Amino acid sequence: VQLVESGGGLVQPGGSLRLSCAASGFSFSSSAMTWARHVPGKGPEWISTIDSGGSTSYRSTVRGRFTISRDNAKNTVSLQMNSLKPEDTAVYYCGFGTVTSTTRDGYWGQGTQVTVSS
Repeated sequence: VQLVESGGGLVQPGGSLRLSCAASGFSFSSSAMTWARHVPGKGPEWISTIDSGGSTSYRSTVRGRFTISRDNAKNTVSLQMNSLKPEDTAVYYCGFGTVTSTTRDGYWGQGTQVTVSS
């Protein structure tokens, strides 16, 4: 299993970023894919999941600002992040598995840093 995130960076409050995750080594099209984030000193946070049929779910604090999507032909999952806030600053991970307030289990990429600051 290999998951590689990209697209992170520094953005001003109110700005946008699009994260992408390239997946390989497993049956991507039949897998629910998740984005999570981790702020140093805090536990991981589940952000969004898209299932194999394209149904989506979001953390309440990002709903309406973030959009998850997938391209099964390219084995990629993306996270479009709009109206970014300083509290969105974190390392963002894509993968599949479970996310609790203390751990991420399953398979996850190496993460990409998102910093929202003026």
